[in-house]
Amino acid sequence: MSFAFSTRGAAAACFAAVAATAIVVAPAARAESNPFLALFEGRSVAAPTQDARVAREYPTSTRALVEDPTGQPAGTITVDTKNRQLYLSLPDGRAMRYGVGVAREGFAWNGQTRIGRMAQWPDWTPPAAMMKRRPDLPRHMEGGENNPLGARALYLYSGERDTMFRIHGSNEPWSIGQAVSSGCIRMLNEDVSDLFDRVKLGAQVIVL
Repeated sequence: MSFAFSTRGAAAACFAAVAATAIVVAPAARAESNPFLALFEGRSVAAPTQDARVAREYPTSTRALVEDPTGQPAGTITVDTKNRQLYLSLPDGRAMRYGVGVAREGFAWNGQTRIGRMAQWPDWTPPAAMMKRRPDLPRHMEGGENNPLGARALYLYSGERDTMFRIHGSNEPWSIGQAVSSGCIRMLNEDVSDLFDRVKLGAQVIVL
């Protein structure tokens, strides 16, 4: 399958680490507990204050079984970037719907890809180009709660080529429903784990 996509801004690809976390202002306590967090966060979306987070419970899952609005064959993933929803088409005209975080302004894209790789609690190694720009980044991060790719990652490929875009988990539930990334699609960890268990390697992914 060819990877024919268009960007809606200057950026034509995302590096997973930058895309992997929300563009938020982290409280000092979170920055201290995860020294790498500040490397992946910007300031275009203000995070709730710590008191607000204590007062508000974020959902662990957004998934819902709905009538499929996409018309795609079963097994196809469709990302509705405008409404910040991801649909996995199921048999009998149904779909599993999840809330997602999408690309921020300047990094949006659309097109068709396929799942070329799947990983649980994936590691992350910064690309050479990113390391050149940001020599302060860690050379490698093992998978886990502090890794910006979260619990699962679906790697989007064009043929045998890694496009550098991902559908991946997130430990920042307040970012779901926001335009936050550098092109990757982020989900709650429980949601991406559910999606991971339902899809197959090679499945088609359509980003609208």
